Amino acid sequence: MALNIDGIIGTSPALREVYKILEKVAPTDSTVLVTGESGTGKELLVRALHRNSRRHEKPFVPINCGAIPKELLESELFGHEKGAFTHAIRSRPGRFELADGGTLFLDEIGEMDLSLQVKILRALQEKEIERVGGTSTKRVDVRVVAATNRDLEADVAAGRFREDLFYRLNVIPVHLPPLRERGDDIMTLAEHFLVNFCREKDRKTLGVAPQARALLMAYAWPGNVRELENFMERLSILCEGSQVTPDDLPEKIRRNVALPVEQPAGEEAAAPAVPAGPPVFQWPVLQDLRDKSMGLKEFLDEVEERLLQEALKEASGVKNQAAELLGIKRTTLIEKLKKRNLLDA
Repeated sequence: MALNIDGIIGTSPALREVYKILEKVAPTDSTVLVTGESGTGKELLVRALHRNSRRHEKPFVPINCGAIPKELLESELFGHEKGAFTHAIRSRPGRFELADGGTLFLDEIGEMDLSLQVKILRALQEKEIERVGGTSTKRVDVRVVAATNRDLEADVAAGRFREDLFYRLNVIPVHLPPLRERGDDIMTLAEHFLVNFCREKDRKTLGVAPQARALLMAYAWPGNVRELENFMERLSILCEGSQVTPDDLPEKIRRNVALPVEQPAGEEAAAPAVPAGPPVFQWPVLQDLRDKSMGLKEFLDEVEERLLQEALKEASGVKNQAAELLGIKRTTLIEKLKKRNLLDA
C-alpha cells in the first residue's frame, strides 16, 4: 500500500529519508520519538504515522504537555474520579483511555514534570493506568508517539529528564529536518501557501519574482514552516502587484540576506541581465589565520563571539530567541555569554 503523506509537502532528500523511516515504522506498534525544531511540522508527521498504521480507524489523541499546567496534566492524561480534587464533580476519562486502540501523541514531552514522567513510564511498560483519586487500574491498548524540540539526551545528562523514560520513548527516533536544510522544498511550500491564501481571499494568484525567490531560498527560516506560512499569508494580503518582489518581503528577510544584484549586460550580450543568486559562502582558510596572526582556538573564539553578539542584537537581547537563531539551547547560550562577560549584552 502506498504511503499516505497527505498534508506533508516536499520531496527534498532530507525529507525523503524521513518518508523511508515512516514507511517502515508505521505498520508496527513501536514507540516513536520525533525530534525537530519548533515549526517543522512534527504533528503532521505523527498524524501521517497514525494514518498509515494498523490503528488508523481508531482515535488519534494529541496532547501538548507544555501547554497544560503540571498540576492539571496528570488528570488530563490519566483521568480522575469524582471528588478527587476541588471541582471534580464527576468522573472523567483521560487521554490514555480516549486513545484506547489508537495513538496517543505526547507533544513537547520534554516539558513534562519529573514526577509525572514516572507515571508515563509505568503506563508504557505495564499498559495500564490509574485515574487520579482512583483505587483500581485500567488496561489500555495505546501506541505512544512523543515529540520534542529539546535535546533530551542533554536533559537526561542534566537530570531534567528521566533516562529510563528517554530510552523507552526513543525506540524509533525520527528527526524532522529544519526548513533551511530542505532546499527546493522552501519554494514548493511557499507557492503552495500563496496559492491557498490567495484563493481564500478571492484574489488572483501571485507570482514570485526571481530576486524574491532567491531571497526566500537563502533566508535561514528560524521559525521553519510555520514562519514561512505566516509570511505567505501576509503577502497574500499586503502585496499590491501581480507578483512578489523583494520590496514586498518583510524587512527581517531583506536585512538578513544580501539582495541579489543584477549583472549588467556586456556590449556583446544580447539577453537581458539575469538576477544573481544568493551570495556564495566562503569557508575560512589558513591564510585568514595568518592575516590575523591568530591560532585556531583564538580564531574560532572570535567567530563564535561575533555570532553571539549578532544573534543577541537581532533578537533585541531576548535570550530564548537568540538561542533559537543560533540553533542551541538557552542554557548553552547563557554559559557562552558568561564565559565572555556578555551576559548583560
